[in-house]
Amino acid sequence: MRTSVRRSRADRPGGIAVGQGVAALLAAAGLLMTGVTAAHADPAPTAAATTAGAETDTPSLVTGLNEEADAGASAADAARGHLKEKKSRYHIADTSAKDLTSLGTTTEKGGRETVRLQQKYKGVDVMGGQYVVRMTKKDGKRTVTGTSGNYFTKLKLASVTPEVSEKTAVQRAIGAVTEQLGGGLLKAPAKGDKLTKGGTLSGKADGVTILPQGEGVLTRQITVTGVNPADGTPVNQQVYVDAHSGFAVMQYSNIQTFGATTTATGATDEAAAGTDDASTTATPPFDVVGSGTRYNGNKVDLHLYKGSDGTYQMLDYGFRTAESPYSGPLLKTYDARGVDVSAASGVWPSSIKPFSSATTEFGADATNSGAVDAHWAANKVYAYYKNHFGRDGIDGKNGFINSLVGVTSMGKPFNNAFWDGQKMVYGQGGGDYRTFSADTDVVGHEMTHGVTEHTAGLVYAGQSGAINEGISDYFGNAIDLEANGQSMDDPDSGLLGEDLCTTLSPRECALRDLNDGATTSKNFIGVTFRGDNGGVHLNSTIFSGALWDIRQDLGGDLADQIVYRALTAYMTPLDGFTEGRAAVVAAAQELGVTKAQLKQVKSAFDAHGIVPGWETALGIDTDTVLSKVNVSGTGVGAGNGKYAVARSNEDGSEPYSVWVGDTSGKGTPEQKSPNNGNYNVYPVTDGKNVAWVEYGASAANLHVRSVGTGVDKVVFGIGANVSGLALDGDILAYSVPDPYYGLQHIWYTNLKTGVTTQANQSYAVATTMASVRDGKIAYAKMWYDAASDKYKLGVEVLDTATGKTTLMPVDSNAVGIGQTTLTDDGVTWIEDDDMTDTGQAAVKRAALDGSGLTTLTPESGDNSLYAYSLTASDDAVTVTTLPPATSWANDTLPKLYQVAADGKSAPQRMSCNRGDQVYAAADTGQRVLWLDGTTGYTNLVKRERPAGKC
Repeated sequence: MRTSVRRSRADRPGGIAVGQGVAALLAAAGLLMTGVTAAHADPAPTAAATTAGAETDTPSLVTGLNEEADAGASAADAARGHLKEKKSRYHIADTSAKDLTSLGTTTEKGGRETVRLQQKYKGVDVMGGQYVVRMTKKDGKRTVTGTSGNYFTKLKLASVTPEVSEKTAVQRAIGAVTEQLGGGLLKAPAKGDKLTKGGTLSGKADGVTILPQGEGVLTRQITVTGVNPADGTPVNQQVYVDAHSGFAVMQYSNIQTFGATTTATGATDEAAAGTDDASTTATPPFDVVGSGTRYNGNKVDLHLYKGSDGTYQMLDYGFRTAESPYSGPLLKTYDARGVDVSAASGVWPSSIKPFSSATTEFGADATNSGAVDAHWAANKVYAYYKNHFGRDGIDGKNGFINSLVGVTSMGKPFNNAFWDGQKMVYGQGGGDYRTFSADTDVVGHEMTHGVTEHTAGLVYAGQSGAINEGISDYFGNAIDLEANGQSMDDPDSGLLGEDLCTTLSPRECALRDLNDGATTSKNFIGVTFRGDNGGVHLNSTIFSGALWDIRQDLGGDLADQIVYRALTAYMTPLDGFTEGRAAVVAAAQELGVTKAQLKQVKSAFDAHGIVPGWETALGIDTDTVLSKVNVSGTGVGAGNGKYAVARSNEDGSEPYSVWVGDTSGKGTPEQKSPNNGNYNVYPVTDGKNVAWVEYGASAANLHVRSVGTGVDKVVFGIGANVSGLALDGDILAYSVPDPYYGLQHIWYTNLKTGVTTQANQSYAVATTMASVRDGKIAYAKMWYDAASDKYKLGVEVLDTATGKTTLMPVDSNAVGIGQTTLTDDGVTWIEDDDMTDTGQAAVKRAALDGSGLTTLTPESGDNSLYAYSLTASDDAVTVTTLPPATSWANDTLPKLYQVAADGKSAPQRMSCNRGDQVYAAADTGQRVLWLDGTTGYTNLVKRERPAGKC
């Protein structure tokens, strides 16, 4: 076999690059991102040169080697020795165990060894810096057959000691997550509930990590956990806080779910989850074969354990033997009915016990709860991985396999399932859905997330997350077909979740279809990390569809071996579609496919558009004002012909600076903020001045500067997070969180007098989502009303000259208030008056004295919108909509609608672009600018008028 070296090239200039993962994943804090560093195959190792500005000189993939390695050393030492000996190929300066830490070695039949090495820089982990060495050891000899992964050779940090304290980093991380979760509506606690002191989120510092942008960015890694106050779902965010300035440069959710609903994640209480007295006291006969009936009516065998109380418990020792009673896995299925999902996410509910029965026959309750399906399917998944690949369970070490069945969410059905790092959790179904363990492919999907975590470790965000999801779907489906005896010729064989419904047909019920024909050009959607973690579900069938085609062409046995080999021996955490294709092709070659079969593998990826340059096929109907902005989480400002936006340098390695330009798109934008190593973000402009926040190690400072000539002035500073800026004339308003209840409060600075004032002095009163016009500030407000003994919601207008406040005529039953915006003759806001609908909210306006209440778009019925945010000129109101996502699709992403300021026209789509449309900013007339993710880059775009219907 000819040796092939695949070089990791530089990203194209810009930020959220499609198919260019490392820089694409890391360049944007916000994030519209997708892939991994672009790599292009070179014909031989002699073609070692890389392009100027490359992220790394180390090849991303080398195949076809047959080079001797030290057979007497450990596998890890032999791997490091090979990299040292071939330094001219790999360009790894230090191959010692200090900078290349072993993550473990997998040994397979035929003497195959796979060594995973973690890159460290001055003792600090480099995110995504993982390199794999593949070897074969037999007959007393060891040879290296290939390598792959990411090793970053351009890192150059003077110090790896953080300037930001852990306390500040945790505070900033919680603030960043709160802002991401907050977004839409301000909601009040239910009657009888009290505010939670300290808020609902907490943070834990997990050490320091280097993000491999440019010469490296040192960050504090913070895990933020808790409960989303908006919907009660659990939160587990990985937040990377710049260790110099304290700004949260990246965050994503660890939630790894089957469906669309945001749920669980994170670290698990290992002491609770990983111990069970049955696992240490079992003696023969430790395995009792009982039975139960699945949802589909089939009676199946169940492996059980007879406890000391005489009951038969769902503890599966079926893979152990009398000769070796303590080797092999233990599969446990727990009754979690009545347990809230937030209490089962990353923690172990203390009250739960394994499902049990007085006899070996489990009856209707075990069927209807989903226990039979969960327990039976876990056995089938373990057997599949053991029989096909010789894998010993999820972690490869026969660790415990725990399933919790029947969790709910705030007392309601929870239609989803997830893997949280230690266990599977299945929601109790509702409506059309059964408990989510009812389909074998769901069980296989979630357990495969665990396999991926213990092998390639694909980061669950963007393209790497879409591959992670796609591989879980692929193997979940393969296991489902095998366990249930279904042929791939069946028209419904590619469906996932098709057996979850009580009345709907399989095709109506399925959440995804591996045979949906998704391609990059027609179906790829650029989406923020707020939405679907950067498209992990939205874009997954592009990749899994190619794998499915390979399975149809080559047959299940060979295709499964290829995909498993690619996952366990080639892929690394930040791989995107391009690298995923390369891994599968290389694994196929290693496993000895014929030329015809290799052509079929490549053709499958071609058919799904995973080819060089595929991103150029993604079209838009907007005018691009500024391309490849790098960030989406820091907003856009516009007014009176000017825009303001935060952006980084071309490769995204520098902190963000604020730029101002003409909304016409003409001319060259000017940098207005200092380039001092801190993050300058959240810019706003009224066309005369621009304001922004500069995040430093100890404070967040507010700057104001003329859009023309003029000096940069710091007008206010505070140690907390600052966001939600609004500027007009002499008044700059902004949101600051309090340390007591975690509520937002509007503060404002008079730029003429320099005086800073808090709009309301009470920590128990929330004020947020401000707008400013002619010396007046409008904002959403929540306060406690003693007369009714409940919290109320409203919209208040503050006249900063007189101090007078006026409440707008908000419905007394309002359950949510959204963004406000002041215009020349009134105030417009979002108002949700019905918590029983599917998420729609009305858009209303009134004069500044509260008179003339008008509904621009209704709460329900014709022309109602899932209003999430809004912006307005004197002529038009533009509403960002965010529909609920029962399954991820283009029409569940944020889209823009525009309506006349008097409400006399029906709302029209502002743009028909596919992908996220976020941070809309109205200019004059009907012109609107926003950050658009359709192309996979974060582009600042505009339209002069609505597109109409799409």
